[in-house]
Amino acid sequence: MEMTESEIVATKRQAWNAGRTVGAKRALKPKQIWQIRFYLNQNRRLRDRALFDLAIDSKLRGCDLVRMKIGDIVSGGQIRTRAIVMQQKTSRPVQFELLADARASLLTWLERRGGTVDDFVFPSRVNHAEHLSTRQYARLVDDWVTAVGLMRSEYGTHSLRRTKASIIYRATGNLRAVQILLGHSKIENTVRYLGIDVEDALALAENTEI
Repeated sequence: MEMTESEIVATKRQAWNAGRTVGAKRALKPKQIWQIRFYLNQNRRLRDRALFDLAIDSKLRGCDLVRMKIGDIVSGGQIRTRAIVMQQKTSRPVQFELLADARASLLTWLERRGGTVDDFVFPSRVNHAEHLSTRQYARLVDDWVTAVGLMRSEYGTHSLRRTKASIIYRATGNLRAVQILLGHSKIENTVRYLGIDVEDALALAENTEI
């Protein structure tokens, strides 16, 4: 039976994901985190170092990260140890911690950046009244990971969101805590997001003696 012209075209048409790595992006390992920090420090990229540290500690989606304002993380001239933002996707608040490394890099960046509490932490370089775009944030992440020898196709902005959550889960096995930190409404979403499977569950069980 002969194929129709439309069927022939369909068979020749390349799949949208041909040659691409699809699926969840990898989380960074602690060693890779420090490699990226070293790279950013060596190249005096103060803004990028602050953005990277804030992304790791906050565990926010890119759309929420780039929209943060100075007043969200600064109080009384100091970087807060804890902050809270409203998630754009879920319209639910999520709280996060800012550890010493992130507070130091953010303070260094804001001292150079200036601005008021109503200004964006990371303004667009095209229009300072607007925030850094999610597309530009994604390009920066591509640059950071390739600079330390990682494959760009395997990492992305969600890698930074997943990194600390994955480390916490591996260390504690506390899925509920990770769900709260990521701001997920359902624990099933957290399971899928972390890529937890039977092997993970068995490994946790094997390390728990009664």
